[in-house]
Amino acid sequence: MKPVGPIPAGYETIGGELAIGGKRASELAAEAGRTPLFVYSRAHLDARVADLRAALPRRVGLNFAVKANPHLAVIGHMAPLVDGFDIASSGELALCTAVGIDPARISFAGPGKRDDELEAAIAVGVTLNCESEGEAARALAIGQRLGKAPRIAIRVNPSFEMKGSGMKMGGGAKQFGVDAERVPALARDVITQGAEWRGLHIFSGSQTLSADAIIEAQGNVLELAANLADDIGYGLPKLNMGGGLGIPYFPGDEPVDLAKVGAALAERAAHLPSVLSDTELCIELGRYLVGEAGVYLTRVIDRKISHGVTYLITDGGLHHQLAASGNFGTVVRRNYPSAIATRYAMEATEEVNIVGCLCTPLDRLADAAMMPQADVGDLVAVFCAGAYGATASPSAFLGHGPAAEILV
Repeated sequence: MKPVGPIPAGYETIGGELAIGGKRASELAAEAGRTPLFVYSRAHLDARVADLRAALPRRVGLNFAVKANPHLAVIGHMAPLVDGFDIASSGELALCTAVGIDPARISFAGPGKRDDELEAAIAVGVTLNCESEGEAARALAIGQRLGKAPRIAIRVNPSFEMKGSGMKMGGGAKQFGVDAERVPALARDVITQGAEWRGLHIFSGSQTLSADAIIEAQGNVLELAANLADDIGYGLPKLNMGGGLGIPYFPGDEPVDLAKVGAALAERAAHLPSVLSDTELCIELGRYLVGEAGVYLTRVIDRKISHGVTYLITDGGLHHQLAASGNFGTVVRRNYPSAIATRYAMEATEEVNIVGCLCTPLDRLADAAMMPQADVGDLVAVFCAGAYGATASPSAFLGHGPAAEILV
């Protein structure tokens, strides 16, 4: 038997079923008209933002990294809750503007911005987090052609990384950002060439559950930003400190101690060096904001036994939940939080493998997991599905197509 990961707090039971937004899983599937289905919870989104606001110092803003969940309804719901939006493509820019987000609230990162993407961003006033000298030069040239000063920040490749990070975004050679020692010269160059100087973006890692590692990284970011600002010789309008806060996915994972992170950041914010005294500070979060607000519902379409092992075969799979299948950077496959949604209140009585409909042995949603006895027609719930699910999975693989998505 293999345990499943911890189910996030805040989910209800109605009539023995998993309930999201006050509706049973079977009702939600019926309303959507099909499965598989991603369900995103407004209540969870609201609660996560409220918890962050309560823990963080007031001067630290909150940005939503759209890449985590670019569903239009989610972006629209987040618009009044957060201070800014971080995008990684012109496609995400189009989504943000489609729901009426002011481009002045948007910053654009990514190491391979095309000229047409730079032009679209400059034209509407999005801040570019430039990732190389070449990109900055292209942005300046495009701005001159448009007769509009580009809003430029510089993404820094720091010499440190975030300890325990699931994805390390700093330390050593990276495709992300400008090496720290080259940042001052580039900043002075873009300023003297007429860009609207917007500051620095320093992102050292993501998906960390250790409060101490996050606190250390934030301290390093603030120290580096102060040193760079001194060397640049101009004020630092804004500092995007990155994110890094993770969510529990696997057995034994514990949530980040948000109060501890917030208290340490408040102490640092109260004693910043003078060069940062007027700097607008923000943190950039994606997964931490939306990950636990999402549930993936997929229907059992067959129940079979092979050599004494029970398989629940669903109409979903890795083409929607690549990470839950263990094929998105996981070295050793472990079970995500999962349950039989239509038998949510029942006792677990059997060991089953929950697999998808794809013609590959990689398509696994849960291995040797203890579940209530389920049959054809029951719904399986995979939790922590609100981030990097629908759009970070190969939905075109084998032609099954995308899942439905709803916000409730």
